[in-house]
Amino acid sequence: MLTSHTLKRGILLLIGLFFMGLGISLITRSYLGTSPISSVPYVLCLIFPITFGGFAFLLGLLFLVMEILILGKDFPKKQLLQLFIGVLLGVFIDVGMYLSAFVNPEFYAAKIVTLLLGCIVLALGVYLEISANSFLYPADAIVKVIAQKSGKKFGTTKIMFDSTLCCVAGLISLSVFGTIKGLGEGTVISALLVGYIITGISTIFFQFNSKKELLHSDH
Repeated sequence: MLTSHTLKRGILLLIGLFFMGLGISLITRSYLGTSPISSVPYVLCLIFPITFGGFAFLLGLLFLVMEILILGKDFPKKQLLQLFIGVLLGVFIDVGMYLSAFVNPEFYAAKIVTLLLGCIVLALGVYLEISANSFLYPADAIVKVIAQKSGKKFGTTKIMFDSTLCCVAGLISLSVFGTIKGLGEGTVISALLVGYIITGISTIFFQFNSKKELLHSDH
């Protein structure tokens, strides 16, 4: 039976995924390099007639298969719903690219502003996705699995994982175009900045909820 709590979590996850897709799109529209997690899908969409979001979904599917192979019998069957999360994020990336089609910054300062706005929107999306406490995007879930299996910290594993994706994207780009496409200072900035912004958003929401609870207790 669908409870109000479950419905609330579902809506929160949906909004989070939408903001994640929009954030990734804005970072890409800065033309300073896309986010690490979307670097491979972005380069591939420049080569093949499949959308950015389409390749993001296919990469998510690959990560889900990797999770199943690593965990084996320990893989929770309900986590197959990550596939649905992958579909939604892929759709929202394409929607985000459509909605941000008018964004075409020419000056470097405007590109930086677009990049920072994208980082904030992406961070908000990730925060809402985590707050929903239901299912993660396969790329985040595989990092969690690798960290648990290797005994390394999630943050360390995430850096290594993102770096690997960027290297793969760079190699594909070099082999096809003879130059680096989709990677730049924006890739590094987004990789470093989004985590700090998530922490800031978490603090703001925590303080807001604390004040709200305090007001209710006074009444």
